[in-house]
Amino acid sequence: MATSEYDNSENLDKMNANLARIEALTQRLIAAFAQKQPQRQDLQGPDASLYANAATAYWSEMVKNPSKVLEHQVEYWGKTLKHFVDVQEALRAGNLTAPEDNSPEDKRFTNPLWKTHPYFNYIKQQYLLSSQAIEKAIADIDDLNPREKTRLEFFGKQILDMMAPTNFLGTNPDALMKAVETEGESLVKGLENLVHDIEANKGELLVTLADRDAFKVGGNIGTSEGAVVYRNRMFELIQYKPQTETVHETPLLIFPPWINKFYILDLKAQNSFIKWVTEQGYTLFVVSWINPDASYADVGMDTYVEEGFLEAIAKVKEICDVKTVNTIGYCIAGTTLSLTLALLNKRKDRSVKSATFFTTLTDFSDQGETGVFLENDFVDGIEAEAKEHGYLRSYFMTKTFSFLRSNDLIYGPAIRSYMLGEAPPAFDLLYWNGDGANLPGRMTIEYLRGLCQSNTFCEDGYEMLGETLHIRDVKVPLCSIACETDHIAAWKSCFRGVAQMGSTNKTFILSESGHIAGIVNPPAKKKYGHYTSDAPIDDPESWKAEADFTPGSWWPRWEEWLKSRSGKMIPARALPEETLAPAPGTYVVANPNG
Repeated sequence: MATSEYDNSENLDKMNANLARIEALTQRLIAAFAQKQPQRQDLQGPDASLYANAATAYWSEMVKNPSKVLEHQVEYWGKTLKHFVDVQEALRAGNLTAPEDNSPEDKRFTNPLWKTHPYFNYIKQQYLLSSQAIEKAIADIDDLNPREKTRLEFFGKQILDMMAPTNFLGTNPDALMKAVETEGESLVKGLENLVHDIEANKGELLVTLADRDAFKVGGNIGTSEGAVVYRNRMFELIQYKPQTETVHETPLLIFPPWINKFYILDLKAQNSFIKWVTEQGYTLFVVSWINPDASYADVGMDTYVEEGFLEAIAKVKEICDVKTVNTIGYCIAGTTLSLTLALLNKRKDRSVKSATFFTTLTDFSDQGETGVFLENDFVDGIEAEAKEHGYLRSYFMTKTFSFLRSNDLIYGPAIRSYMLGEAPPAFDLLYWNGDGANLPGRMTIEYLRGLCQSNTFCEDGYEMLGETLHIRDVKVPLCSIACETDHIAAWKSCFRGVAQMGSTNKTFILSESGHIAGIVNPPAKKKYGHYTSDAPIDDPESWKAEADFTPGSWWPRWEEWLKSRSGKMIPARALPEETLAPAPGTYVVANPNG
């Protein structure tokens, strides 16, 4: 585009008007930031000792092996100088193009100008060179324990990702081009988006990932037909309308995680696991957990088991007039289902016929990527926050999980929203991702201290409701579905937990993709495949080496497994005449945060 397109009074007036709007929005921004409440420093990042230990280890390495450290420096200086000379030579020759660019593909740098424009290419290449040098320096530090090393690598990468040139207006060609093309309108809209997000979060910055007005739970998502048939202070029990004339005698009860909302399994008809299950001929019940406030401060893991899991199992048995139920536990609800099964075994209660685990951790000896947030520096801060307020706001969990995929869930959306001025997309999955739930204070501490940090369920046993519960006490037939690229519940860790369970009837299925997409993977999409193996459930690597890959969803394979444990076919059970509310119920839409 020619510069002359913008050299007229009309466009200049537009630009000046937009600058005036920016000034007004800036005042709103200042007022919005004024709402921010002081936050605990120990929830903002790792303890300073991590970086102090890293610095000590680095200088110790330099003393012991100075040639190695100098080699790193000389290599970085050499590459930087060569890059500078190449650019200068191109410019001196009057060639206003970038030198040859053989850098690896990176979705942050998709604009062609990153390869062809000398200014943008120089900045990108220098950023990549610096990033590689820092990553190599961290990787070569030997005098740190493995956990510290892992954390240093993670938080080092967070800093590098934050400093990417794409995150700054002056070095982002997409944002600059958009600003010129729109006479500054994109920057005004971006500032409006920024102000809106900070106002909505009471002074905190949390990027809106999806259009909040595009979806309504029970309106266009979470629409499977059913009714709330029971309610207590912990959950609403939803029974779904049968979709077949006959159903299996044994009902199926799903326990979703209470960190998020259950409708991830019922986003829309095309990918609804809930709808699909009813279409296969099952009487289906789903627990919808309360979104707690400060009045739930003393609710612990035992409360979730006693007033949640055990109560829901008892009510489903009563409603269906059966002696046993089949169960599913997703993520933390799968962990708690394991505790429940161990407790039932101790009590010689045979109410659960089988258990299915979705992305469930029970052995926390290897915490995967989430382990960087499970050291005492963060957990101490969480514990103090939970004790002071009685609960942990959903904000903290959303923020934590976002940093595990910061380019996808923080910086990328921030660029589109704040620098390009784009409206958040109408994306149901991202809407659900932003619809988190609070966590009760006592439960949060017990889960983090007793299960995650101490791994008591696999070690000495977890004390609950008068019993010492051990993972070997889980003895019902079970099927575990883990996901190959899951960054929250690493599949090998899920596998190791299953390997220690006392059941003599175990099935393990490894789905492609991650924590959500690997589970919400309907057969009709024919998107992600899965692995199965007859090898012993002992070592994950050996199991994977002998596994067979099957294209497409694991849902039908699992249903074959469930069918054999679900009894004879009987006339479909109609919904009760008297119910408490239509699905998806009232708890799922309640917002105690105001």
